[in-house]
Amino acid sequence: MHKTGPNDVSSTPSPHGIQSSAAARRPIDRSKMFLALVAGLLLTAAFPRAGIFVLAGLGYVPLLLALRDVGPWDGLRLGLITGLAHAISLLYWIAHTITTYGHAPMITALGILLLLCTYVALYTAIFAALAVYAVRSPLVMPIALPALLTALEFLRGHLLTGFPWGFLGHSVYTFRPLIQIADVTGVHGISFVLMLVNCTIGMLILARGGKNWQGQPINRRLASRWGLATLAILTATMIYGFVRMGQVARQTQAAPKVHVAVIQGNIPQAVKWDPAFQIATTQKYIRFSQQAAAEHPDLVVWPETATPFHMHHNKVLTSMVRRGVKSAGTSFLIGSPFFIRRNDRVDYFNSAFLLHPDGDNSARYDKAHLVPFGEYVPLRRWLPFVGKLVAQVGDFVAGPPGQVLGWQKHRLAPLICYEAIFPELTRAAARNGADLLINLTNDAWYGRTSAPYQHLSLCVFRAVESRRSFIRAANTGISGFIDPSGRITSPTGLFVDAVISREVAALTTPSVYTRIGDAFAWICLLAVGLMIGAVVVMRRRPRQ
Repeated sequence: MHKTGPNDVSSTPSPHGIQSSAAARRPIDRSKMFLALVAGLLLTAAFPRAGIFVLAGLGYVPLLLALRDVGPWDGLRLGLITGLAHAISLLYWIAHTITTYGHAPMITALGILLLLCTYVALYTAIFAALAVYAVRSPLVMPIALPALLTALEFLRGHLLTGFPWGFLGHSVYTFRPLIQIADVTGVHGISFVLMLVNCTIGMLILARGGKNWQGQPINRRLASRWGLATLAILTATMIYGFVRMGQVARQTQAAPKVHVAVIQGNIPQAVKWDPAFQIATTQKYIRFSQQAAAEHPDLVVWPETATPFHMHHNKVLTSMVRRGVKSAGTSFLIGSPFFIRRNDRVDYFNSAFLLHPDGDNSARYDKAHLVPFGEYVPLRRWLPFVGKLVAQVGDFVAGPPGQVLGWQKHRLAPLICYEAIFPELTRAAARNGADLLINLTNDAWYGRTSAPYQHLSLCVFRAVESRRSFIRAANTGISGFIDPSGRITSPTGLFVDAVISREVAALTTPSVYTRIGDAFAWICLLAVGLMIGAVVVMRRRPRQ
């Protein structure tokens, strides 16, 4: 018979095998709060810039140890501590953006940062509460908790316009053998595997120390079996990764090539929209493009809003750009603001213009996923007092998602700024025939924080998910290229002038993820819903 020690929880089992509600629970103390805090900081250390990605398989372990003998309410509190510690240390750069470019007082910026981080942290809090409430059996804990985390990350990526930034799987973007399963499961499959590793390590620690999980003993044989199962799943994932990298390398070698040049103008945000610098900025991009033209690229890419004027409406500067394109003698994709007058209103767009070698406009892409409170104010009718977080940004209108631009024998998929963090946009573009993904961005808003590195890391998954070459043109960095297996090449530094060029492969075969989308995440969400529903029904069933 298992004997409980002073650190264990004793409980009276019900006839249905469910722990009695009268079971003793240890209140959360400082040691548990410390473990929760450490978990949040370890998770952040797995992401850029620290980038100690091995911590992605360990970061949740302290939280799991803290949750082993608490109730759902205390689990919610501990999860909130972990979530806040992680979100604040990961997203601190938001305050920098608001104070530097939104000219808001620091107290206002910190309040906005705390509000967003609390929202993000609520998902971790819900994870912890449900882990305690619905996952009481050590037998299923290592598989149920990864499904729960995956389901909650999936919801965060879609609710309230979506914020798919900083998922657990994103932290291992440089560990290419592990991330190749994204071409089937998306990033959610990687988060699942990493959480499985966390749970197995947590179970092994509890078993070795003779501890319980929610009042139920964990024998070492069960922990060892889960350890072997996790090792087998991790090994299979890695084998798949190595096999797919070899296959994609051969496909890349055989695919048609496009020579692309990227111009990083390095225009300070403080002067970007100053009329006194408009001509100098335009001339700088034209000069760099002529330098790139010496290598005879097929396409030259300028970053988001590279032209500090509305294309086609400022006749003088638009003519200057057209002459520059004509002198380079090649096609250009240029980020520029644009507007259309419609009777009694003016619609503004954050756009990308595809220009022919003769300087004439060929096609236009309008940003489809706008930044809430940055490029538009959601629910303006009910929130008339809420302004935009960042100055110098208009009220934009969204374009159609998944739009592609026909160019020569190819179809280009522009992704403006943080559109690159949304997998559904690249998937829609790939389904529409896109064979090249091009991210035009202006990460000058982030300064020298970790945000540009985090933003780049998410782009890696768009390349792997769709098995497409990814071209990135940033105003102040980080520009570069990502091949279809997720390898970053020719990355630029931050706040440097740069002209880079490279041949990229134009793959056309759709990946499994392009075909089925987030089926894996939906399965996890359905499984979690059924699990929670079953637990609720069993606990409401009258006792015999």
